[in-house]
Parts: sequence; structure tokens; C-alpha cells
Amino acid sequence: MKWVTREHAKIDRIACPWLIKNFVDRDAEFLFVAADKVMQTAKEMDAIPFDVPNAELGHHGEECSFDAIVKKYDLARKEPALLELARIVRGADTPNRSLTPQSEGLVAMATGFSLISKDDYDNMAKQFYLYDALYAFCKSTNTKSTSSSSRH
Repeated sequence: MKWVTREHAKIDRIACPWLIKNFVDRDAEFLFVAADKVMQTAKEMDAIPFDVPNAELGHHGEECSFDAIVKKYDLARKEPALLELARIVRGADTPNRSLTPQSEGLVAMATGFSLISKDDYDNMAKQFYLYDALYAFCKSTNTKSTSSSSRH
């Protein structure tokens, strides 16, 4: 399946492809286009638009596109650590930077990666390791909180 979003990706537009590739569509192909071309490209290429205004997989209320994908595909049912990763991404991608202690750091890292990458595809390739590490962190903290709460 093809997925399309705005070019010059930073937080949500890199986190979402990581989420999609790992939990929704292993063979996903991503297109990064000018903001005003996303919906047109989605129609022409039969692609799913994400992280753009008025898209099902976009920002809704306080939540970001990462949240929308987790919900639409019911990913937290099998992978509850994705809920904590979603909070980190949401904090980094919305004005609520204090949502998690990791959110502000994610902003700095995502900005740095965008500065050292030659294009959105290079940026995505470099940052996927960051999201692998954040997901492992969330799984480890989720396991600790689950096992400590089960002792009480």
C-alpha cells in the first residue's frame, strides 16, 4: 500500500511510517509531497494520506496522527507499549511538550536528524532506529509497571 504525507518530515511524519512499517503494513511505500499536493496525490496514486488536515489519520483534538493510527488499527490491544510511545510522540508533536519527560528530547533529536538528512527518505531511514529504541524503552517500562502492580 502507498501512504502519502507532507514533505520535510520531523516528528509525527517519521514516527507514523515507523509505526506503519512495524505494525500495519510491512511493505508500505511512503510518498512525501508538498502540503497542497497531499490529497491530490492520494487520489492519483491510490495512497492513504496521513498527518494532514482533514485526514482520518491526522491530528484530532489533543491527539496526533500517531494516536490516530494506533486507534484505527487497534494496535495497543496486542502492543500496549505503543500507548506510551504515542504519549511521547504526542508530547513532541503538539504544544503539550511536558506530556512526558522524553517528549522534549524527541523534538531535539528529530530536528537534528532533519538537519543532517539529505531528504525525507534518508531522514526516515536514520530515525527508525530512534523509534526502535523508544519502543524498547516503552516496553521495558510497561513490563516493569505491570509486574510491580501485579505484586500488590
